[in-house]
Amino acid sequence: MKKTLFFLLFSIVLFGQKTETIDLSKSIKDSKNSIKSLTVIDQRADQEVGMIMYHKDEVKIIFENNASKDIQDWFYKYNPVRGNNDMVFVLENLKISEDRKEKYSIGKLELRASTFIKKEDGYHFIDRKDTITTVSSRITPYLAQNLARKATLILTDLFKESYKGMPWEFSIQENDLPNYASLLKEKLSILKANELKEGVYKDYYSFFTHTPEPGFTLQTNDKGFVTKAVKGEDKTGIRHFYAFVHNGIAYKNIPVGYTEIFKDENGVFIEVTKAELFPETTTSAVTIGVGAGGLVGGVIGAVIDVSFSNKKKNTLGPKVYLDPFTGNYLLPEDFGKTK
Repeated sequence: MKKTLFFLLFSIVLFGQKTETIDLSKSIKDSKNSIKSLTVIDQRADQEVGMIMYHKDEVKIIFENNASKDIQDWFYKYNPVRGNNDMVFVLENLKISEDRKEKYSIGKLELRASTFIKKEDGYHFIDRKDTITTVSSRITPYLAQNLARKATLILTDLFKESYKGMPWEFSIQENDLPNYASLLKEKLSILKANELKEGVYKDYYSFFTHTPEPGFTLQTNDKGFVTKAVKGEDKTGIRHFYAFVHNGIAYKNIPVGYTEIFKDENGVFIEVTKAELFPETTTSAVTIGVGAGGLVGGVIGAVIDVSFSNKKKNTLGPKVYLDPFTGNYLLPEDFGKTK
């Protein structure tokens, strides 16, 4: 009788639980055929991805085999012709969860993964995704399917961006991979510099490594606002650069002009409002995911062309840190919310 009851209960549990497999079938072809091999290191303490309720059924989100094998097989499926570089893919976090409200649910995906190129002297960082994204059952009842698809899209973007990315010049050893973030931050010159180098910085990497573009000088208008970077006959609007340093002060370009960059023990940051980073007139602006400790934001598409390239107005806003590994914004959790 006890055995019959046990198997009956077990069957009910199985009947009430469904699975949603993370579908790694989207193309991640390396058009440059630069990667020779891929090694996947799964650093997650918990190998379970998560579970979402669909009506009264539990839907468990899973990999077909396991994360390491599936991601590695995914790469080799789309890259039969390969090059000379050995890539290492580090999966740091992948968790799907659900916050159930009275009449709806919020599904949440947390994902952090990084890529490296392995060379003779060690591992060189290329890129990473550190994202939290949410979806409401008011938008779709299929939360598990939606979040699993989002995980695939984020991983796809990471691969495609890594193929194009330049490895950092700094290297770390294999046993230091779990602590790569803190170790690499210690090597970034901008975080240690007492005096800043004048000029323009084309991207986040050149800014954090404190390497301005050679030969450029800054041009201001009659109001003293920086408008262009000049190198010989080449005159480039200042908004085309990631950041610049003028008269010893660092500035970050944002959609409404530029704003001063500050530094504290946690890194470098700007003080801005949501309207300044994501103005309504920038119709193509979107928020990219969420990161550990807050949102990770970025602007995709056209930036507002402020003809006079002025500083933003001195509107007080919360601290928004700049991520040294992506150049994106690390927005506080309550960013843009009114009290």
